[in-house]
Amino acid sequence: MSEMRDEMSRRLAAVRGRLAMLVVSLAFLGPATSAEARLPPSEDPFYQYDGSMPLEDILPGTVLKSRLVPYHIVGFPLPIKVTQLLYRSTGQLGQATVNVTSVAQPAFNFGPKRVVSYQSAYDSLNPADEPSYAISGGLTLGGLIPNIEAVLIIPLLSKGYTVVVPDIQGQRANLVVGQEYGMNTLDSLRAAFASPAIGLPSDTKVALIGYSGGAIAAEWAAELAPGYAPDMDKRIIGTSIGGVFAHPVNNLHYVDGSQQWSGVMVMAFIGLARAYEIDLAPYLNDYGKTLYERIHEASILSVLNQYPGLTWASITKPGYQAPEQIPELVEALNDTIMGTGGTPSAPLQIRQGAGGESEGTPGNKSGIGPGDGIMVAGDVRSLVREYCSRGAKVQYGQSESLGHTLTALVWIAEMLPWAGERFAGHAASQNCSLIPPGNPRDPIPSL
Repeated sequence: MSEMRDEMSRRLAAVRGRLAMLVVSLAFLGPATSAEARLPPSEDPFYQYDGSMPLEDILPGTVLKSRLVPYHIVGFPLPIKVTQLLYRSTGQLGQATVNVTSVAQPAFNFGPKRVVSYQSAYDSLNPADEPSYAISGGLTLGGLIPNIEAVLIIPLLSKGYTVVVPDIQGQRANLVVGQEYGMNTLDSLRAAFASPAIGLPSDTKVALIGYSGGAIAAEWAAELAPGYAPDMDKRIIGTSIGGVFAHPVNNLHYVDGSQQWSGVMVMAFIGLARAYEIDLAPYLNDYGKTLYERIHEASILSVLNQYPGLTWASITKPGYQAPEQIPELVEALNDTIMGTGGTPSAPLQIRQGAGGESEGTPGNKSGIGPGDGIMVAGDVRSLVREYCSRGAKVQYGQSESLGHTLTALVWIAEMLPWAGERFAGHAASQNCSLIPPGNPRDPIPSL
């Protein structure tokens, strides 16, 4: 046990060292050119499809537009060029959509090209907070998260990886809808491989990575790939995720009344309603309608810690004071249970926290148990055991005393070498036989 603690401390120290080196390097680099003001996505013609062919007749992953921009951090351009692609994708209800991805390539590349698809944890109901806007120079509060994530993206570039950063939530910012996240991710890879400007050989390997909201996209991309995008599935060599949204209804109950995370419950409700075209008006009371107006374009950064103790019952009318009492919502929640869309072909590495009390969320709710403050550990274990039973290789780790934020550091420390081993062709390890049982994975009935 002491050896494991020493190894984890060593890995965490390495992550902190990388972050410190990045800060120093950015200070010396300075801006490559003067800062350039960008139009927000709602006003930028690049984000709009203006072709003559009906979008429904265009194959998912088709490149519709391309542009070259500098990689920006908080509005200042770096000497890193990024190719942004507008591409055809698919929405949660199967409709044809367009989306944007940003592809950064390393300055130097030795040996075969390797791609890391990095799914951002920007978690926002505002389309202006998407990574493509932040990377191209836009500044918003929610866009600070994609800016901060440069501490991971730039080290990945320094290792020679091409990094693909899709706007996983799509142009409507449909929060927490897994299938759409996954299809946006897979189609962004299709677009990257199809773009002559990027020039990826057809045999280039891909690793999917993401934490929290980014884990929703990476996991759903991995499970949907065999059916939705077999052309990409054959290129995926592994998926590394942490802080996993495995069984959405349990998450709603888990954060109900949380001191830190309860406002995210409302964000998830709005995101699901938007994606599934559910009218919230019949279910919200006056306070719920007030919160809707306040939050419907909010970022997670403007909601965290702002509604301590908020409950589901406090925002809904009598008769709808549990999620299960809204049949339309039950259908959406059951539709987004992880593992219901397929089985990943490539190995997975998953890290989940279980010390949510440190972030204001009790772990003693019946049938739910501990989590990291927002994600439920028992649900993630059940997902892992289900995948193991289907023959998938999974390496699972649970941080018993850590909340969502600190578990991210553990995940980063594990993810970087794990991804390197997959690209090196080393066999992935798995610990399926050691994972304790979790919560039931059954769909929930309407009350």
